[in-house]
Formats: sequence, structure tokens, C-alpha cells
Amino acid sequence: MLMHVIHMGHDVFKANDKLAEKNRKNLEKHGVFSINVMGAIGSGKTTLIEEAVKALKDRYRIAVIAGDVIAEMDASRFRKLGVPTVPANTGKECHLDAKLVEKALSEIDLEKTDLLIIENVGNLICPVDFKLGEGLRVVAVSVSEGDDIILKHPMIFKTAELALINKVDIAKAVDVDPETMKQDILSLNPTVPVLLTSKHDNESLKTWIEQLENGIKALKGLQK
Repeated sequence: MLMHVIHMGHDVFKANDKLAEKNRKNLEKHGVFSINVMGAIGSGKTTLIEEAVKALKDRYRIAVIAGDVIAEMDASRFRKLGVPTVPANTGKECHLDAKLVEKALSEIDLEKTDLLIIENVGNLICPVDFKLGEGLRVVAVSVSEGDDIILKHPMIFKTAELALINKVDIAKAVDVDPETMKQDILSLNPTVPVLLTSKHDNESLKTWIEQLENGIKALKGLQK
């Protein structure tokens, strides 16, 4: 009997990539700089996004897509900052995909948006294979996750375009060396910028926020 093997995974990724490219072109057409912020639960993604929004919202028009399995707690935090926020609930899935982002984009006025921040579901594995159409892939990791967390999850760091080692203010308390974590990231992805951040350190937050502002300015320059 002749058997046919169907590679479902490949087809899913291929379809997602095609839709992600459509999202990317749509965002760029409207001059929107977009970032996909990935990281495990507890890495501090939401707080880092909040700090960026607070620092930039008076100069740029910002929208947020808040990915979560069911709850809308993070979305409510962003709404309190006065920026348009669309919750993207994944149900049983542990990641956002391009289709969910496409749907969320239909609820955002892209003509009135300079920066789109997409907070992915808290996970260091599932989001790796699903492009969203973002202009910048960001991964955040906290020192509280242990200094072996990076080498245990290599793929997300290999594909990152910006890496944040967060909560460095508590590094000594959890007996972790942020510099060792940084070197682990660079061993996987030698060219990726790596920032050490803490919500209690204004200078480190300034460096993170400058990355976003530079991305907005660069894309706006391409539009001229």
C-alpha cells in the first residue's frame, strides 16, 4: 500500500512566514517601527515595555499588542498608560503567530502609529519559529532565571536581534553573573547587541529606550 507522508509542520511555518511578510510590508508602508518582545514569564517584559511607553509616548504615537493565553492583565497595564492596546489571546497556544497579529493590526490605526510593541506570550521556546512581521526581534531574560538559562534555550537567542539581560540589580542576591550570561548570548549570536537592564537603573533603561527611538527614526528616514 502506497503511503503519503504529509509534513504539516513545514506547511504551517511556510504559511505563517508568508503572512508575516504581508504584515511586515503593511507596517512599513505606514511607517510603523514594530518590535516583538519575547521572554519567559517573570523576565520583566511588561515592565520594560511600560518604561519605554512612558518615556516615548509624548514624542511618538505608540500602540501595543499584548499577547497572552487567556488573561488581559498586561493589556490593562498598557491601557492605563493611555496608548491603544489590543489583547491577543492565544487560547491553548504558547506563542503569537502572524494570523493573530494580522487580526490585531486591523484594530489599530496604523496611520496614527509610529511604534508598535508586540508582547509575546511568556515562553522561551514556542515563539522562536513564528515570525510576526516585526521589524525587530527582542528577547528578554532575567538574572533570576539562572545563568544557565541561555544555553538551555539557544534558538531564541540565535534568532534575536536585540537581547536584554534584565533585573541585574538583584544579580548578587541570586548568585548570577550578568557578564557570564552576556558572553553565553554572544557565543550563540556574536553580533547581537546585548543590554543589561533594571527598572531601578535609569541609565540602563535609557539605553533600551534609545534602541527603540533609533528604530523609529531609521524607518521614518526610509519613508522620506
